Amino acid sequence: MAFYHRLGEFPPKRHTQFRQPDGSLYKEELVSSKGFSGIYSTMYHIHNPNRVSSIGKPQIYSWEIASDYGLRQTHLNTSKVTSTGSDYLTARKMLLKNPDVMMGICIPENQKMDYYFKNADGDEVIFIHEGKGMLLSQFGRLEVKAGDYVVIPRTTIYRFEWKKGKVRLLVIEASSPIETVRRYRNEVGQLLEHSPYCERDIRVPDKLVIEKEQGDYLVQIKKNGHLYPYFYRHSPLDVVGWDGYLYPYALSIHDFEPITGRIHQPPPVHQTFQSAGFVICSFVPRLFDYHPQSIPAPYNHSNIDSDEVLYYVDGEFMSRKGIQAGSFTLHMGGLPHGPHPGLVEKSIGATKTEETAVMLDTFRSLQPTQDALQFVDKNYPMSWTE
Repeated sequence: MAFYHRLGEFPPKRHTQFRQPDGSLYKEELVSSKGFSGIYSTMYHIHNPNRVSSIGKPQIYSWEIASDYGLRQTHLNTSKVTSTGSDYLTARKMLLKNPDVMMGICIPENQKMDYYFKNADGDEVIFIHEGKGMLLSQFGRLEVKAGDYVVIPRTTIYRFEWKKGKVRLLVIEASSPIETVRRYRNEVGQLLEHSPYCERDIRVPDKLVIEKEQGDYLVQIKKNGHLYPYFYRHSPLDVVGWDGYLYPYALSIHDFEPITGRIHQPPPVHQTFQSAGFVICSFVPRLFDYHPQSIPAPYNHSNIDSDEVLYYVDGEFMSRKGIQAGSFTLHMGGLPHGPHPGLVEKSIGATKTEETAVMLDTFRSLQPTQDALQFVDKNYPMSWTE
């Protein structure tokens, strides 16, 4: 993240002696991105973070692209899905994929996590469509709720504690760091006045969770398409203090301030995050265009060099018919797309929209996975025929 944060206790100078009450040294760990050139944080552990007691048998944890799917406008009708697996990891079903990013859903039957998870492959954005709880990591506790983007840097060791109720998650995994939008930052990284959100909207871990007990603690580590079960002799949440710029944080889609104009604004005004090869945008309730001859519905658009995914969260989607909350539409590069028939005329005179959606725009072709095929609406490509 683009601002400095600190929790707990640590020495006044990096890489110097910092001793526990019994006289032994706390174990310093640097967690850095882009080698030593990106953002980083420095943590201080009670125990050595390398105290592995055993390593379990790895399991394949990957999603195969449906290579013969072809070129077509796509509706993945996942709105009625009530469960995608037994727990947090088995329930993660990636439905769309390219070398830069994967996108899918997670609706676990069992919301209790009796293990920790570390994604060593990529940064994650967990969008909480339904649910409320706590993200617990080495960096502390972070309260999360419906509407939150939870940004989790790679190698963060974490688990969720959910409060009673349904949990429905949108999962985005990136092969490169997920960042705030470059054009909304000044030269030192502060979000500018015209940014649609600012640092006040970003929630960071607020209190350390220090687990001093020893025993067998399972950390499931995702790396190169496998899950590696690592058992440690102590909890990974044994950090007494840390400081830096790398940590998980939350931003609510409801705190995103929409940018509007006299005529219809293009999708980049909705951009919320960036990464190498894709951007994430937020469509939120907003006033429509105020030119006297404006057409609020979006114009037809040909994707020349990008694919566009919309995940529908809430409200009435003014440019689509027959798409319900919890579903995806994928508009592939090389094909024009736009409002369904009749919706352009219907939009004229409307003053606002109440829709909420998350958009992923990729700059390399995005393909459905084999897991996505069961949700494909075969009639969607013809749905523009009047």
